[in-house]
Amino acid sequence: MRSAVTVSLTASAVLAGALFAGQAHAAPAVPSITAPGGFVMNNGTGATLFGKAADTRRSTGSTTKIMTAKVVLAQRGLNLDAKVTIDKAYSDYIVAKNASSARLIVGDKVTVRQLLYGLMLPSGCDAAYALADKFGTGTTRAARVKSFIGKMNDEARKLGMRNTHFDSFDGISNGSNYSTPRDLTKLASSAMKDATFRTVVKTKSTSQKVTTRSGGYRYMSWTNTNKLLSTYSGAIGVKTGSGPQAKYCLVFAATRGNKTVIGAVLGAPSEANRAADVKKLLDYGFAR
Repeated sequence: MRSAVTVSLTASAVLAGALFAGQAHAAPAVPSITAPGGFVMNNGTGATLFGKAADTRRSTGSTTKIMTAKVVLAQRGLNLDAKVTIDKAYSDYIVAKNASSARLIVGDKVTVRQLLYGLMLPSGCDAAYALADKFGTGTTRAARVKSFIGKMNDEARKLGMRNTHFDSFDGISNGSNYSTPRDLTKLASSAMKDATFRTVVKTKSTSQKVTTRSGGYRYMSWTNTNKLLSTYSGAIGVKTGSGPQAKYCLVFAATRGNKTVIGAVLGAPSEANRAADVKKLLDYGFAR
């Protein structure tokens, strides 16, 4: 009788242990997000971890500037310390478009590296214009800008971004500037392979010494609009975006241990919703 009881108890213990083990390794619940579009992948394996309308084309706002930076950094023989003179056209553009600005001063000489910080941290459309003017080809500013945007679209095709088109260097659309959560994630994954890009987008704030028109110097201070860097453990980038059509967007990446999770949300109804969505998706990505 004692033997039968022992066998029964042992079988129960084994069954209970199996149940607990199953619970411990149960897949995490798929999160619900307010943004109409989102995508997350394991950056190391390329495996999709989450998708919501991942291939639906949407306005991207300043997440477009990821491609602006990527095109600049892909230039052959790039000298990051080459100086660019800030033209009045760049500041006039900011005023005309009521655009986000790096507060560049006309006549200052700013390095390409500094312009990348001005582009990605405060999301300076003036910095984007300066870079497009510098790295496009043509005899007029308009031709150079058109050429640069052409390079952005060429790069998108090379990356297999089938649902993406750029018509501006900064995301202020002229009617056909769009991408998808999956495509932007693919772009960010590629851009993050560049050491300079990684360094810039993980920077919370910076003070840069630039040369003035008179040959003196001033310091430009920029703070990253990507608050995720300060609010999520392991966050390493990438770029915010917002606008009347785009609503609130974020292309994001974080690393914990040996795992990097990367993704995008497009069209969140508010900045708070965007932050909550991204944290949910990153938590889910790391739990997978």
